[in-house]
Amino acid sequence: MERTITFAGDPNIGVFSRVAGDIVIIPPESPEDFKVAVQAALDAKVVETTIQGSSIIGSLVAGNNRGLVVSGLATEEEVDILAEHREVLLLNESMNAACNVIMANDSFVAVHPDMPTDMGKAIAEFLDAELVFLTLGGIKTVGMAGVATNKGVIVHPRANAQEIARLEAVAKIPVGTGTINMGSGLIGTGLLVNEKGYLAGNATSGFELGRIEDVFGFLE
Repeated sequence: MERTITFAGDPNIGVFSRVAGDIVIIPPESPEDFKVAVQAALDAKVVETTIQGSSIIGSLVAGNNRGLVVSGLATEEEVDILAEHREVLLLNESMNAACNVIMANDSFVAVHPDMPTDMGKAIAEFLDAELVFLTLGGIKTVGMAGVATNKGVIVHPRANAQEIARLEAVAKIPVGTGTINMGSGLIGTGLLVNEKGYLAGNATSGFELGRIEDVFGFLE
């Protein structure tokens, strides 16, 4: 199966879509080849919607198998579409680009270190996950600097030993470093992954794909 693709020619597929367990959220105008590839690679239900009227889904929604955290600027219609598949929590404070500031699986949620404590606790309680305020390679937008499933976490190659140790303490699954799209450490911009499979931007090298497969346990 082909493991790389673009979104209308753009290898930054994570900017336009977001995986939350067995669903993947994509814009309604997604090319047909992208829809088919995402569904096949991830064995996931495709949910089509904009967020805030925008197609940059990957920056505006985060979540796990229990719920979705979405920008508070999402419209009622957009929230209703998401609510057919998950409980929805709206971020109505200044840090509302949810997936930029949140990386989560079913056991932990890592958030931007400057996020208000009460906001972080509310997100963790909603997702029923252990909370950690974290940078990765000094990058505060953890949702772009790393991607997590329930089997593994891949993070920016500049993540230091202390950051990785803090993440491992809450994740309790393998944490590895890697890149996407020929050297980008902003993993979240170019990788869609769940426990069943993955899809990466088409600029991703064979070495980078091998690292993804290793960290997430896809190697046979």
